[in-house]
Amino acid sequence: MQIRAVVSEFLGTLLLVFFAVGSAVLGAEYIGTLGIALAFGFTLLALAYTLGPISGCHVNPAVTLGMLVARRIDGRTAVTYWIAQFLGGIAGAALLFLLAKQVPGLKTSEAFGSNGYDDRSEVGINLGGAFLAEVVLTFLLVFVVLGVTHRVAVTGFDGLPIGIALAVIHLVGIPLTGTSVNPARSLGPALFAGGAALSQLWLFIVAPLVGGAIAALVHHVTHPVGEERVIADKASAV
Repeated sequence: MQIRAVVSEFLGTLLLVFFAVGSAVLGAEYIGTLGIALAFGFTLLALAYTLGPISGCHVNPAVTLGMLVARRIDGRTAVTYWIAQFLGGIAGAALLFLLAKQVPGLKTSEAFGSNGYDDRSEVGINLGGAFLAEVVLTFLLVFVVLGVTHRVAVTGFDGLPIGIALAVIHLVGIPLTGTSVNPARSLGPALFAGGAALSQLWLFIVAPLVGGAIAALVHHVTHPVGEERVIADKASAV
């Protein structure tokens, strides 16, 4: 495994947390739910084109798990990516926390772009509903990633549907749970928010991983390996 791939996963997750979560922490009252959703989608889109050819631009443990279950990467690569992603999420949140502290009156305690359910959800969704929502939302993201990529890397126009999917996912998910679909994105902000954000964190680690694994299993049925190769060969011949 090339060290630059690991660095790319670390850096990509850091930037996703800083800019996308930062849009919620620093600009929610100015840009609203639509703006936050677009911030997530556009940030991932830009990263996909920048880092896709290097590491595949997973920047999400659920995506990496999907790739592992789909047998596109090995266990060692997956574990290394997970470590880089979680560390990147923490580093991005730390940088964002440092910036947020420079804004007078900005609340970070138990908030800070973290995810939640019950009284921490805009619509008051309960634990079971939050778990189901995160599984389904993550399923869509990972299913799209697997569907538009034939191996590991994001190339060509692959990043466009992935970015659009993430934006749509946030439009639906922000009122429900604040939208995780990414354990690394959830871990970093929760560490700095503290309180209930930490006690509810387990759900936003487990549910996205479950959704990612299910997406890989379903993708195996809808996109058999042999069929993917035929499609890839036809595309390369055009």
